[in-house]
Amino acid sequence: MLREDLTEAMKTAMRAKDEKALGTIRMVLAKLKDLDIAARPSGNAIGITEDQILSMMQGMIKQRRESIALYQKGGRQDLVDQESAEITVIERFLPQQMDATATKDAVAKAIAAVGGTSIKDMGKVMGELKKAYTGQMDFAAAGVIVKGLLEG
Repeated sequence: MLREDLTEAMKTAMRAKDEKALGTIRMVLAKLKDLDIAARPSGNAIGITEDQILSMMQGMIKQRRESIALYQKGGRQDLVDQESAEITVIERFLPQQMDATATKDAVAKAIAAVGGTSIKDMGKVMGELKKAYTGQMDFAAAGVIVKGLLEG
């Protein structure tokens, strides 16, 4: 479904002559094609799954946020604006992101589900969260919460 949404959004951006959106969508589709090709040797001729696409797009947003921080330090507002615009376009295709309260509740449930008792269980908890909430949760923020609860 995401593939079709991206293709339709690209066509819409072309018709509207929205160069920023078009460039970002093409970049997402190019990354998707690269991952599809990389998945072929493992016997996956169809391409990557929806969850993997969501994960890819979250990774792209994370990269842009890291770039924004660097560009802000360097005083490059033009590049900050460009990266922010790309984030906005990519986020259109992601499910509604969980807020801090919902993330904390999900983390508590995941800790209970895996029987987490110490920081050594952080990997299990994060794996459980990624299975259940790919595309919906900021895993960097969730990691901080997991660490705090397991150390606590």
